Amino acid sequence: MVASHSPLPVKGRGAVSNKAGRFEAHDREAADDGWDLDDTDVAPLRTVVTMETPRTIIARNTSPDIPFDRSINPYKGCEHGCIYCFARPSHAYMGLSPGLDFESRLFAKPNAAELLEQELSKPSYKPRTLHLGSNTDPYQPIEKKHRITRGILAVLSAFNHPVSITTKSALVCRDIDVLAPMAAKGLVSVAISLTSLDNTLARALEPRAPSPKNRLNAMAVLADAGIPVAVMAAPMIPVLNDSELERIMERAAQHGALAAGYILLRLPLEIKDLFAEWLNAHAPDMAAHVLSQVSETRSGAMYVSEFHTRMTGTGHRAELLANRFGLACKRFGLKPARGDGYQMDASQFRPPPNLLYPKPGDQLRLL
Repeated sequence: MVASHSPLPVKGRGAVSNKAGRFEAHDREAADDGWDLDDTDVAPLRTVVTMETPRTIIARNTSPDIPFDRSINPYKGCEHGCIYCFARPSHAYMGLSPGLDFESRLFAKPNAAELLEQELSKPSYKPRTLHLGSNTDPYQPIEKKHRITRGILAVLSAFNHPVSITTKSALVCRDIDVLAPMAAKGLVSVAISLTSLDNTLARALEPRAPSPKNRLNAMAVLADAGIPVAVMAAPMIPVLNDSELERIMERAAQHGALAAGYILLRLPLEIKDLFAEWLNAHAPDMAAHVLSQVSETRSGAMYVSEFHTRMTGTGHRAELLANRFGLACKRFGLKPARGDGYQMDASQFRPPPNLLYPKPGDQLRLL
């Protein structure tokens, strides 16, 4: 007889299973075959990157909960492996698991910069702040090799196009040579996501993301270069890390952050089961309590997708968190990062005299 068992943590990964996505006809479940073999020699889970060639690169949205209407995601999937990532369910559209597949089977868009230039060059294009990092992190580890985000920034800089960036990675500091001149024109802002100051918790929640210390140091480096920095205390997870909200905001302010935001934990679609598995693997004594408090902020459910409350939740605990955030902003001199606060000056937008990626037959502009 084969007995099912609870999945165990996978070294260097966030998810502890690779359950099939919601569109698949069959599911897989881990089972103990009774042989009690030593798995220490099992090969580690390797990251595989597949190249994509999309026809367009700017994604549009009309959500009232999101302070930008356009964004670019240079990559699908994210090697940081954050267990709570709301982008995980998107892997199901490709027949892959939102679990381990999401953080190990990645997709890159090497023609992103060229496509962006083409879209920005259209006479009908109307500029407005564009966001990098809305779905997956533009500075995840594979950016070191592929440099797609840097290429996108080069195009935005050439067009004087405003851009906001959200990332967990100190790799953003690599591009200060591009970001600082844009900041001098009021064309860029960077938000660093900081979930916890506890190294042990951060490593478990976000196994391949930089340490809290490195993220704080990145804030200071960016601020010293004149680049506006915000901290995103996200997600706030009831019981697990929501008590850290004020300390995260205080430390960020000490490292040059000018603004702050937060998001309450969201568990749509497959994420609710992945997160429950993670809790049972990493914090089994707390699992039931954490989940009960999550449901308390979501009208008794694990997630409610209604506009205007899906980012902040409802109920007494959610209201208390919102009040604490507002008081902390005042206490530490941080501007709430929301709404039109993301919008920057788009009046400087101009197509460059000569395109970075000219096509045969293009008419070059005279200086």
